[in-house]
Parts: sequence; structure tokens; C-alpha cells
Amino acid sequence: MSRTGGFRLHVPETPDTVHREAILEPLRAYNQAQAGDGRHRPVAILLRDDDGIERGGLWGSIGYDWMFVDLLVVPEDARGQGLGAALMAEAERIARADGCVGIRLDTFEFQARGFYEKLGFTLFGTIEDHPVGSRRYFLSKRIDGEA
Repeated sequence: MSRTGGFRLHVPETPDTVHREAILEPLRAYNQAQAGDGRHRPVAILLRDDDGIERGGLWGSIGYDWMFVDLLVVPEDARGQGLGAALMAEAERIARADGCVGIRLDTFEFQARGFYEKLGFTLFGTIEDHPVGSRRYFLSKRIDGEA
């Protein structure tokens, strides 16, 4: 553990939600002082099979007038049925209803860049070698009528 100006660096072996909150709380306070209330809230759109079992869907959040899609998955046996597009359409409906300017997300090269581009998302960044030998793409889509 290093000591810097009255503080020590500590790396927990098993970080948990308490550790995350210790970091997030002062960051939220700073962000709010700089940019106002971000109106942060989680968003979940679940896929339930015929047995009522939740087997995929979309997880994201809304904050500072944008939706962030963190996770999106359609089970392999249900792909090709338009469920991914339906999840994204519902996310866009929620984002519009919340007054969002747009939606942002990221995807690995081996995932779904083309899928998102077909839905109107545009590339705004790339990280090479993430994972090594591949890329990670960052995409966004404005939904407020601006280009």
C-alpha cells in the first residue's frame, strides 16, 4: 500500500458494491456540482421464454440526457427472429420518453457492430487490440432529431 497526502492506496482482493459506492459517491457529488442532477436511473428490458424464464435482454442506464446500453443479448436459439431489433426499439422508445438526446453503446469486433449500424448508429471511436488481435467499437445514435 502506497501513502499519498494523508491517504493510502488499497487494492481489495475482491472488490464489491461497497467499494464501488465509496468511489461513486464523491464522483456523483462532483458531477452534480458541475452539471446538475443527471437524473440517473437503470433500464432493463428482459426477454422471457414461453416458460416465463428470463433468458436475455437489454441492461442500460439513463443519465445526463443519454441512454447507455451496457448489455444486450439474445439467446443463440432465439436469434434471427428480430428480438435484438425489438429490444433496441424499446430502448429507443424509453429514451425518447425520458427526453434523451441519444443512445450510446460499445461492442467488440466479434459481436454486433453491423447490427447497430443497420439501426442507425454511427461509429465514434475504436480501440485496437481490445482484446489483442481484435477491436472494440463505440457507437452512438441521436434520437432528438439532430444529425
